[in-house]
Amino acid sequence: MRAAELDAADPLAQFGAEFLPAEGVSAYLDGNSLGRPLRASAERVQELINGAWGTGLIRSWDEQWMAEPLRLGDELGRVVLGAGPGQTMIGDSTTVLLYKWLRAAVALDPRRSRIVLDTENFPTDRYLAAAVARETGAELVWLRPDPAAGVSPEQVADAVDGRTAVVLLSHVAYKSAWLADLPAITAIAHEAGALVLWDLCHSAGVVGVALDAADVDLAVGCSYKFLNGGPGAPAFGYVAARLQDRLEQPITGWMGHADPFAMGPDYRPATGMRRFVSGTPPILGMAPIADMIRLIERAGLPAIREKSIKLGEYVIAEVDARLAGLGVRVASPRDPERRGAHVTLAHPAFREIYRALWGEGVIPDFREPDGIRLGLSPLSTSFAEVEAALDAIERQLR
Repeated sequence: MRAAELDAADPLAQFGAEFLPAEGVSAYLDGNSLGRPLRASAERVQELINGAWGTGLIRSWDEQWMAEPLRLGDELGRVVLGAGPGQTMIGDSTTVLLYKWLRAAVALDPRRSRIVLDTENFPTDRYLAAAVARETGAELVWLRPDPAAGVSPEQVADAVDGRTAVVLLSHVAYKSAWLADLPAITAIAHEAGALVLWDLCHSAGVVGVALDAADVDLAVGCSYKFLNGGPGAPAFGYVAARLQDRLEQPITGWMGHADPFAMGPDYRPATGMRRFVSGTPPILGMAPIADMIRLIERAGLPAIREKSIKLGEYVIAEVDARLAGLGVRVASPRDPERRGAHVTLAHPAFREIYRALWGEGVIPDFREPDGIRLGLSPLSTSFAEVEAALDAIERQLR
């Protein structure tokens, strides 16, 4: 079936009109790095500037903003993360939240001082784990998965033991799009008495995540990919309710104090998820996230996931038919049950070609050493865009 037929049959096609158009762009396939802005978000930010900020001024902190990290966090938890209320907050960057959760997990039990992680994880995750290990004397235990695949439950089972403090993994691998078996891996870590910290940057908003049902301990993720929060939008963090009074917040800012306006000499943590808030919330950066959460709820995560699978299958079928003979190979899992919402293609010439594609208004991204990632954002990406991108790749290779 051609792209036009697939778009005509797509029940989510209507949502494409809710995003701002990009002049000169014929195919935007980098929503897994930076999602496109919603029309509603442009209006919301302007309204916030004119209203709550411009007119409400400082009063808006008391009236709404102080509660926003947890209020919006609960909405994200309900619609996207499968998390009950009181377990999700929004604020800081993914880097800062990863550090907080890792540092707290390592400090929880002095008998446990090992961090299990993999060599294919995003650089920030690896760099932070190494930094926490230097600070605390923890030991890094490295998993070395197939770069074209990802970490398996069997690999985790072989690595965890009574000395493991925390397992740090990405739900969807940033290069290959490998979709890890989150429930199975979480259960394996728990059998060894360890915590699991999941990086959800490439799955939140596009792959269903049931954090409570899987008994996940800790999770973080960014909001500027499939949550369309905009460049530098704040991250989200999840801490299971059963752990909140046991974990020590390592960055003790005034917003996490039990009585932040007392301005007292000593830090006394707030109860619940509030204790994990550190600094002043980025209110402007939160505004677009709320719009995308509403859009995801309207479309439904199962339908979003179904379209992401169809988009991926279309890419792979077209590559096999048209580009394999030119030396292009699929560097992502072919099994949709093990693939997130992007497909990575590999070819020795892609380092040069992807910049030429940008010049044509076709925008994927490049990952070393030879991969072009096609980010497939189901609510904003059409099959016609994918077809245009593959046509452009074929032209450049020929």
